[in-house]
Amino acid sequence: MAGLHRSDDRMLAGVCGGIAEWLDWSPTTVRFLYVMVSILSAAFPGILIYLLLWFLMPQGED
Repeated sequence: MAGLHRSDDRMLAGVCGGIAEWLDWSPTTVRFLYVMVSILSAAFPGILIYLLLWFLMPQGED
């Protein structure tokens, strides 16, 4: 299993794609779950976490 990194399978910055590769899940599933948790939870600041991960996660080495 590779380390956590941003993926080339991206819609915006590759954060959800990278998490999906790391977990060996479908990128669509991770994106859907991330959006649902962000919308349904008042305590989860989805956009801020995504932006933070965008800057902290290294770009994948392909």
